[in-house]
Amino acid sequence: MQETIRFAWGTSSLGNFLAALSDKGIVALEFGSNRPVMEQALRARFPEADIVESQEDLSTILAGLTRAIEEPGFDPGMPLDLRGTSYEIGVWEMLREIPAGETTNYGTFAARLGTRDARDVTAAIANNSVAVLVPCHRVIKKDGSISGYRWGFKRKRELLAREQRRGIFQLVPPKDQ
Repeated sequence: MQETIRFAWGTSSLGNFLAALSDKGIVALEFGSNRPVMEQALRARFPEADIVESQEDLSTILAGLTRAIEEPGFDPGMPLDLRGTSYEIGVWEMLREIPAGETTNYGTFAARLGTRDARDVTAAIANNSVAVLVPCHRVIKKDGSISGYRWGFKRKRELLAREQRRGIFQLVPPKDQ
């Protein structure tokens, strides 16, 4: 039986995005405005699947993803169907453990994986196709500067700034007296 991947287009303050879902969960959340190129890339990534645009059927999913983009730390409660090598999936799962508002650097992240070579980590992060929900934007250079991001430097900078602002304005419950 042929797999079906449904996709739809959303909009956010960071630009247009494509969301794609299998029966198991989200397989892609990617920013971009060139719809034909992005749809072609989706079809190339899943050559054995039936790729179907489902704009109306995915409207609730799009609303949750838009909220996750706009509100750092919001969990839309959607399952992910991460596709990659076992190493890549391990890296992506570890990325999901980094709390909103916090960052790590490539070297530290590599050390957590038991390697001193950050190049493998960098490659795995670059192959992540689920923006925001797999927060690869939270990995920065050792000197604290922002390095490349699959969906653009400006988006990475804005995502990090939103998360930092969220921490500043977070309400703290009163202490018991």
